[in-house]
Amino acid sequence: MPYKHQDVTITWLGHDSFKVEYKGKYVYFDPYKIKPQKEKADYILISHNHFDHLSPDDIKKVLDKKTVLVAPHECKEELEKFKENKKHYVKPGDVIDFGDIKVRAVHAYNVNKFRSPGVVFHPKEDNKVGYVVKFGEVEIYHAGDTDHIPEMKDLKPTIALLPVSGTYVMTKEEAIEAAKDINPKVVIPMHYGTIVGSEADAVYLKGKLPKGIELVILKPE
Repeated sequence: MPYKHQDVTITWLGHDSFKVEYKGKYVYFDPYKIKPQKEKADYILISHNHFDHLSPDDIKKVLDKKTVLVAPHECKEELEKFKENKKHYVKPGDVIDFGDIKVRAVHAYNVNKFRSPGVVFHPKEDNKVGYVVKFGEVEIYHAGDTDHIPEMKDLKPTIALLPVSGTYVMTKEEAIEAAKDINPKVVIPMHYGTIVGSEADAVYLKGKLPKGIELVILKPE
């Protein structure tokens, strides 16, 4: 079942993929291996250029002529193939005002997940991003592929979508520490069940988050 908070409805589509509905507008985050969706995207937000986040085949499943694509600059070569669509290429700190929906790109990078000695999977200098999206009075933080990083202390979203599977992103233990820094009203775990991690990583957070933070574990749809 989707999760509803005030005027915002959040549907998890698996891995890091979400559909958020607000006032008849649809925002998709990182569509990857998603089922066909009847609602076309008003906005598609891509966190970085790895295949399980930037998936042209999945973008096509929700793409419309009106769809606006938002992504870091490293995604430009792939996204320019969608010639009819408006695009915004962002770096951490950039803000885009779409009226009722406001998008802020934030840092997403590794500090202790290495592909080889001294080389992390998601380097800070690549300017891969997460997003803080404001839907009216509700702010949703989609962390992207990241570890628990210092910049999270500056975020105070209503809802935080946090990776929990480790290997390429925060471990479940690190996600708990990140939640303490972010202090949202709601945490929704992600980045499990497709490539690495399982629902057990999400369930691990039960009873371990600070008082006042609700844990919502969604089933992929």
